[in-house]
Amino acid sequence: MNGTPRAEAAVGGANGLRRASPAQPEPPTEFQRFVAASTGETLAIYGAKLFSSQPASFGSLDHGPAPGELIIGTDDELRVRVWGQVNFSANLRVNRQGEVYLPKIGAIHVAGLPFSAVRGQLRSVMERVYRNFEMSVDMGEIHSIQIYVTGLAHRPGEYTVSALSSLVDAVFSCGGPAASGSMRHVLLKRSGAVVTDFDLYALLVNGDKTGDVQLQPGDILYIPSAGPQVALLGSVREAGIYELRGSESIDNLLDQAGGKSTIASGGELSLERIEDHARRRAFEVASDPAGLATLLADGDILRVNPIISSYHESVTLRGAVANPGHFKWHEGMHLSELLPDRDSILKRDYWWLRTKLGLPSPELAPPGATLLREEKSPVVESPAAQTNWNYAVIERLAPSTMTTSLLPFSLGKLVLDHDMSQDLNLMPGDVVTIFSQEDIRIPIHEQTKYVTLEGEFVHPGVYSTAASETLHSVVERAGGLTGQAYLYGAVFTRKSTQVLEQAHLKEAADQLEHQLMRSSMGSVGGVNSAASQQADLMNRGLIGRIRNVHASGRIVLNMHSTQGEDYELPGMNLEDGDRLVVPFTPETVQVLGAVFNPQAFLFHKKATVGEYLRLAGGASRDADRKRIFVLAADGTVTSRNSAPSVFTNGLNKLRLHPGDSVIVPEKPLHPSAVSQALAWTQAISQTSLTALEVNALK
Repeated sequence: MNGTPRAEAAVGGANGLRRASPAQPEPPTEFQRFVAASTGETLAIYGAKLFSSQPASFGSLDHGPAPGELIIGTDDELRVRVWGQVNFSANLRVNRQGEVYLPKIGAIHVAGLPFSAVRGQLRSVMERVYRNFEMSVDMGEIHSIQIYVTGLAHRPGEYTVSALSSLVDAVFSCGGPAASGSMRHVLLKRSGAVVTDFDLYALLVNGDKTGDVQLQPGDILYIPSAGPQVALLGSVREAGIYELRGSESIDNLLDQAGGKSTIASGGELSLERIEDHARRRAFEVASDPAGLATLLADGDILRVNPIISSYHESVTLRGAVANPGHFKWHEGMHLSELLPDRDSILKRDYWWLRTKLGLPSPELAPPGATLLREEKSPVVESPAAQTNWNYAVIERLAPSTMTTSLLPFSLGKLVLDHDMSQDLNLMPGDVVTIFSQEDIRIPIHEQTKYVTLEGEFVHPGVYSTAASETLHSVVERAGGLTGQAYLYGAVFTRKSTQVLEQAHLKEAADQLEHQLMRSSMGSVGGVNSAASQQADLMNRGLIGRIRNVHASGRIVLNMHSTQGEDYELPGMNLEDGDRLVVPFTPETVQVLGAVFNPQAFLFHKKATVGEYLRLAGGASRDADRKRIFVLAADGTVTSRNSAPSVFTNGLNKLRLHPGDSVIVPEKPLHPSAVSQALAWTQAISQTSLTALEVNALK
């Protein structure tokens, strides 16, 4: 009998109802599908979730006090205590004849009596023998009864439950009404008559169980099909499919749903109605008492609209400002009231970051303020520190034509110069936007620029630059280079270059992936050969490596390898975020890739590529000897074709510099398919090694 309703309920026995695991979700009803097609939203049946996540069992009903109306039956246990002229204590079991036995008294019939009458029955019999005594009677174990759940329940069937169970307990035990069952009419039938017609909404909405009744043996719990239904959605506390019980108004429905939400509009409600089972009609209902008294009909769809997200008699300030938000508008209001001084422009996190640097701040940190970035730069580089002083704008919506216009103004002239011509008047609904330099790029000579110098400088650090200042002049301001500086291996990176490189890498990976997919169809040995599958696997790995490369943004400075104290850096203009890292002179040359002993070897002035390859054991069997290349410390690449000599041994005779790397790539399985990919492999190696060199200095 395992798995049947009777077996599941019987586990609890007299100790209370044990709920079975919830049933699988039922498919939507026809009305739910109808509402979804009309509104685009799938609404749950109100109250169904109460039965969807049931606990493993109820607590034991025997532990609570027995109700006075409980009918005593066979196997019930009475705990009788007597003291006074006679002392007596016993747990008495009601036998099949409905009697309990008292010593020196005999059998006393108690079955069929309500528990409230048992004490009087026992006392009246004992008083025939004894006088001057007191008595207490309590319930011990309570007998089980059998009931039947029929109709549209989740799990109809025969249930064995505790005699203490009530109608509501039985509803939970059977999993509640099915999707097509009624929540408003749960009938308890006894001896062919309806004992009660329970409305589950009373329990769901108000927590009211006054209509609940005690179960008796043979009771039938019957759940009929659902009555008229309506749909409620929009700005309400609980949207869903609601069942009507008799004539109910819109006001009644909103009460059952917990009322309107905070953002609900106080205007009209939208109502869709099916008329004469032939056509549909949509109309508006006022939110006044007369409109809310409108009676609902089967199949109605009621929508509570939200308020329109607009501000009345207000202006909005947003962007790179200290206090963005909505402000009350008044007649004659001007921009200077929103932006009175420079402090109103700088963001709060700007001051917080300055505080973390030990600099004075006008206020403590705002909640959730961002701490210093994980970079070494001690300068605050938030957008607020680079506000666009040349351009800000008022966005204005014309009420009559519903068209938007933009009114630009100069933030710098307004806030710094107090130019009255820029102090524009404001209208209700205006949106004032303050841009940062990151939002709209301004001419380079007007940008706030910080350049980071790291490594072998006399005074490394972060330097602000003038409009026309060059890299060379900034290095001079930093005291120049130390005696250990290796300018040939300097790494200069730029953010804008990094963005472009990353975009090109993505584009290259996309093109290569497309090319490999086309070429794989013509591979030797057939598409499904083992060699083809291995080649495809390698090629996919190559594409994955390209996608995972983070561009360094390095710009090659073309410095001479023997440059000393008379160095001359390029006279290039600087951008915000530029970074120059000058390492100390390295003492090694690296040999990487398909060689027998990839290592770093000590640098020798006259040693060539061929000699370093021999130190590494030479190229391995899988090496692609034709595409060996040298990644120089300055970021340039020299391949066999670009070596000073066009002869076969031209690259082998090339002398190296400290910090150079010899890269020996592996042969591809499909040379025809990845001929262009090798160039990107070199680029990947260059980018990755550059990143390693920079990180080595941190």
